Amino acid sequence: QVQLVESGGGLVQAGGSLRLSCAASGRAFSNYAMGWFRQAPGKEREFVAAISRSGISTYYADSVKGRFTISRDNAKNTVYLQMNSLKPEDTAVYYCAARRTIVTSADHREYDYWGQGTQVTVSS
Repeated sequence: QVQLVESGGGLVQAGGSLRLSCAASGRAFSNYAMGWFRQAPGKEREFVAAISRSGISTYYADSVKGRFTISRDNAKNTVYLQMNSLKPEDTAVYYCAARRTIVTSADHREYDYWGQGTQVTVSS
């Protein structure tokens, strides 16, 4: 089992940047593919980015491609989401998730563990 704690959210102006972190407990972090998802009020949870267990492979939603970067440090049991050129439509609660498999996924239903979320608000 793994526990996830997100941090780094906040209020930023459009065009600004934020870096989210997700710290995982446990000794088997490198066995998990990781993903970031977000959910805005009244909307479904949507995929943002995912990274393989080794960190070699990454995947992004079209809406964030070229602006967001997912990375991980297995020695620190942490996954990151660097968000640049933020837009008001990026406003949401951001969640990290873990999937005990070699294959990443954009489907939130295929993730086993979730953090509590961190709020990101982008003002225009």
